[in-house]
Amino acid sequence: MKEILKVTGLNVNYGAIHAIHDVSLTVKEGEIVSLIGANGAGKTTILHTITGLKKAASGSVLFDGAELLTIEPYKIVSMGMAHVPEGRHVFAQMTVTENLEMGAFSRKDKEGVRQDMERVLERFPRLRERSRQLAGTLSGGEQQMLAVGRALMSHPRILLLDEPSMGLSPLLVKEIFATIETVNREGVTILLVEQNAKMALSIASRAYVLETGSVVMEGEGKVLLQDDNVRKAYLGA
Repeated sequence: MKEILKVTGLNVNYGAIHAIHDVSLTVKEGEIVSLIGANGAGKTTILHTITGLKKAASGSVLFDGAELLTIEPYKIVSMGMAHVPEGRHVFAQMTVTENLEMGAFSRKDKEGVRQDMERVLERFPRLRERSRQLAGTLSGGEQQMLAVGRALMSHPRILLLDEPSMGLSPLLVKEIFATIETVNREGVTILLVEQNAKMALSIASRAYVLETGSVVMEGEGKVLLQDDNVRKAYLGA
């Protein structure tokens, strides 16, 4: 499998605070790679830096060989990278259908967009039922489905997911994670940031453990799931 995303020596500052310290990670085509760590470990900052929402102090972010740190965020979407942000950030005053259409704003292939719309609505039947409803009136779980569906409308090669299970019931968490696995099986590479370490590691090909802005462990998801230090710190074992 070839590397689709390669982060090398990434450093990010918030004013005088050195938030991310020399982080390096790779994601290979077809993988699910999870980033786990406590609140404030720097997981979201890494995603924001990869997608251009936060400027790096130094380092490199290569997506299929192209350096992202010098590219405008809106151009990154059309390169095949989609980002589902923490907190969903759906367009509250737009309908479900309009939100999904916004996900395809950079595409010109109308027939492909129509097919992807149908695929998203098949995957999330509740979005079809609520297609004319304003996104702001949906439940938290439905908004998360919409945020994922909107990202898929850009027809991404890699999907960056930030805390997709946050605030959801255990049943909906299982549903969201099952969707992530399905999307991955259909050919989309996944970089997943998640506080639910048990779920994140159980579906990950590989994972990185972050503490105060540094990678302290990395390995296969199922191996880290059994690691005593990981279990004590993140799994309550």
